[in-house]
Amino acid sequence: MTQLSDAITELLESFDLPGGGTPISRDMIRALTVEGGTVRFVIEAPSPEIARQMEGFRAVVEARVAELPGVQSASVVLSAPTQAPKAPSLKLGGHAKPQQGRMIPPGVKKLIAIGSGKGGVGKSTVSSNLAVALARAGKTVGLLDADIHGPSQPRMFGVSKRPASPDGKTIIPLAAHGVTLMSIGLMLPEDKAVVWRGPMLMGALQQMLMQVEWGELDVLLIDLPPGTGDVQLSLGQKSEVDGAIVVSTPQDVALIDAKKALDAFATLKVPVLGMIENMSVFVCPDCGRESHIFGQGGVAAEAARLNLPVLAQLPIDLDTRLAGDSGAPVALGDGVMAQAYAKLAQDLIASGAV
Repeated sequence: MTQLSDAITELLESFDLPGGGTPISRDMIRALTVEGGTVRFVIEAPSPEIARQMEGFRAVVEARVAELPGVQSASVVLSAPTQAPKAPSLKLGGHAKPQQGRMIPPGVKKLIAIGSGKGGVGKSTVSSNLAVALARAGKTVGLLDADIHGPSQPRMFGVSKRPASPDGKTIIPLAAHGVTLMSIGLMLPEDKAVVWRGPMLMGALQQMLMQVEWGELDVLLIDLPPGTGDVQLSLGQKSEVDGAIVVSTPQDVALIDAKKALDAFATLKVPVLGMIENMSVFVCPDCGRESHIFGQGGVAAEAARLNLPVLAQLPIDLDTRLAGDSGAPVALGDGVMAQAYAKLAQDLIASGAV
């Protein structure tokens, strides 16, 4: 330090502050500079309120520093640490609130539900890849992960940031791979269980439909939980779903539950756009032999019985699994599976469903 700097420090140590100590001992001096005869520094008060009370003290210090030998001018300013405003608390769940009219998100042209009678048939994988394929086809797409007890879309899209809320009510969704995304999984640690009864599920569904700023969307895909429970009932009764897609594997056990999902949509008067047969065949990567691990023809037979189209028959595919686990859905690529999802998207657009 220079001789003048030492003199300034010695002067500041001579000032006693209320509550004890000096500006030096209480570490309140910031950015002390001495350039020739020009002296500048900052007195940082503990809070903005205390800073306002110290204006007289600041003026005295500035005047005393200016009187020191060798000082031509002195500038002393007050500051206080700033604290960013705390983000409003956003809580998901709780009983649904009374609402006038149907739950129709503003700006969303079409709502399409993707369901299955049972878990483990690849419904969420189909939902994520169809969303990406529709976005690549030029549609503005949102994806609502309504599988509240088992949300998987955050992992499949490679996102983990918590959605923002400017007022504690409005929810700003995330975006990834051209898709606007909302999931209860974004609000909780990945390994945290959601232990909620039906009314709380319905409340969360209402929030994620109506409090999320979805913006202008051509279609909002809703990845439903397995089965025919509270979420399906609330969505069918309180919203206006333009269509549903039922995903099933060919095996009899999956088809039994898929039939129940189809019946549930019929009961709720939700039109079914068609069925998707997932894991329809396994093609050996070494010899090219096809193996129907889960059976063959079951989905096509059920669709024919109900006069519904089979929208796609998707094979068991290692790349699809690896892509989903890595957070980059396989539909982003240009391989066989990406082409299959691109065709599914184009067929839905051509039919007017999207």
